[in-house]
Amino acid sequence: MIFKANKGQVSYGEAIGILLLETFIPFPPGDVGNATTFPFPVRYKVVKGSSVESLINKDDPTLIHQFIDAGWDLINEGVKAITGDCGYMILYQDKLAEEFPVPVFMSPLLQLPFILKMLRPKDKVGIVCANSNGLTENHLITAGLKEFDRVSVAGMQSEKEFYKTIFEETGILDFNKIEQEVVKVCKNLIQQDNNIKVLLLECSDLPPYAASIQKEINMPIFDFTTMINFCFSALVRKRFDGFI
Repeated sequence: MIFKANKGQVSYGEAIGILLLETFIPFPPGDVGNATTFPFPVRYKVVKGSSVESLINKDDPTLIHQFIDAGWDLINEGVKAITGDCGYMILYQDKLAEEFPVPVFMSPLLQLPFILKMLRPKDKVGIVCANSNGLTENHLITAGLKEFDRVSVAGMQSEKEFYKTIFEETGILDFNKIEQEVVKVCKNLIQQDNNIKVLLLECSDLPPYAASIQKEINMPIFDFTTMINFCFSALVRKRFDGFI
């Protein structure tokens, strides 16, 4: 077997490239920013000058240039697809997909049309996000949503521990306390709307708590990890092993 080196590439075997915000947050297993979350190697690149504040609250359009530069770095380093670590990166989805020669999937919100197709017409998707005040129709339209009455949204911005860790960036994460807050918000959302049959976690900091949420609500949960694992399974096919 003969392998050929790619000019400028000095490491190999990382199919998924992940663009990271410039943050001071510890990422437990399950978070997109923790490489042990995935059963395959991933490659990270920090988008210089980006932040939770600039993406969610300020919606800074000039950041696209930093995203493009960081994305090209990942592509030149050998990745086969690019994603991110914040669901609000959906605003850059179209421009980045147009720019790069590899698949781009910047937000778990992209799963919305697929999820809704699996459900009965009256069923809804509950979206749990970092800040519900920052999630606009523009985000959902960019994700491909057409039936706005089929989603219900809840945010984590009023939860004390989550806010301190993610928005104030204290550098400390109390897993148990945030887990309790996340489960509470999810249960409250479902209690307010009994048409919700599936949850979609927008924020990349929420997947670590998905198993605990599911234990309480007993329904499918989609998030960044389900999207990234799905795309990886298409990028890197493996031979089937079995018998007939």
